[in-house]
Amino acid sequence: MTDSEKKEKNDFKSKYAARLPAGSWRRRIVHFAVYPLIALLILFFFFDDIVMPLVTRHGSEFELPDIIGYQKEDAVELLKMVDLGLEVTSEEYHPDKPPGTVLSQYPKSGIMVKSGRIIKVVTSIGQKFVKVPQLAGFSVRQAKLNIEAANLILGDVAWTFSDSLPERVVVFSYPATGTEIPLGSPVNLMVNRGRLSGIVFMPNLLGRQLEEAVTILDELGLRVGLVKHVRDENYLPETVMEQSVEEATELEVGEEIDLIVSTTE
Repeated sequence: MTDSEKKEKNDFKSKYAARLPAGSWRRRIVHFAVYPLIALLILFFFFDDIVMPLVTRHGSEFELPDIIGYQKEDAVELLKMVDLGLEVTSEEYHPDKPPGTVLSQYPKSGIMVKSGRIIKVVTSIGQKFVKVPQLAGFSVRQAKLNIEAANLILGDVAWTFSDSLPERVVVFSYPATGTEIPLGSPVNLMVNRGRLSGIVFMPNLLGRQLEEAVTILDELGLRVGLVKHVRDENYLPETVMEQSVEEATELEVGEEIDLIVSTTE
């Protein structure tokens, strides 16, 4: 190429280079500088908000909370807050805790655990109910054994009179036979003390004349025992001042009653 041709070519480049828009270089600067900066910012937030929490939490330990006494649903929510799970391994009867209450947990509270751990629990299914067994007609001893065999306990034992049952056997129970009651509840017994026709209750004879007192005792099938006279001018003669058995005491027909009566001599 001759010198004149080279000069012409250079003049051509200079002429058209001056016509290039000034903003085209700015756009190139934006492409090569700003966009990479935006990409770096996105990567920073992704790393800080998502990657770092996973990395820093992975392998760390924290104290296991106590969930005993919580309802199962509440315990599940509490464990979720610390990224733990719950598994019910068994259910048990409990006299005081309503169904669904957590009775025990494994591991125990306070143990250091990692996230993702499954906490195993035992929950309540409430009270267990059992039927009162047949008790009428049994001796008190056998009735007590029947009550204990049903996982119940013997309550109060009261006495009554019956001409249709042998002495010292159960007349009826309360609650009655067949009634469903909570496990461990007491069962009360009414026991026959003997034939009603052979039992009487001591009357109050104080202040009565001896002749009247003897008549009352005779009508009840009781006998007058020792009669002791004591001088006391505060009473009319032959007035009963003391009796050997207190009023309302249960007695068998034919028993003797001693009396102290007044005299003025």
